[in-house]
Amino acid sequence: MRKLWRGIVNTIFWSYERGSWPYDVMVVVIVVFVLATPRHWFHDEPATAAPAVAGVQLVPGDNSADESTYRIDATLLPPEKRATKSTPELERETHNILGRTVPELNGRSFQVVRIVPLLSDAGSVLYYDVTVH
Repeated sequence: MRKLWRGIVNTIFWSYERGSWPYDVMVVVIVVFVLATPRHWFHDEPATAAPAVAGVQLVPGDNSADESTYRIDATLLPPEKRATKSTPELERETHNILGRTVPELNGRSFQVVRIVPLLSDAGSVLYYDVTVH
């Protein structure tokens, strides 16, 4: 019984010398486990595309085949990058948000044509209507 207990302790604490037969057996068991374990045991699923952010939506209406208008919630932009008029930095930020969140634009080359801020009564920006080409 003592020999069995000693073998269990040595296995748990990996105290066999490298090159000994118990060491080799443990390595083979680990390799077989890694290669033969079904993927679903560990919930290893391929990554799926992230769902579109709720703050971005296509504006219905007069969207031609070349241009589309998207409404972006201002809270998706950091406060220091929100502006009441179009700036290159605002254009870059809205371009990045649309490229990440809109499946039709993801991986495609597009250009921001126009940014129209929609202001609250207090003068703060609520949304941006961004037209892309």
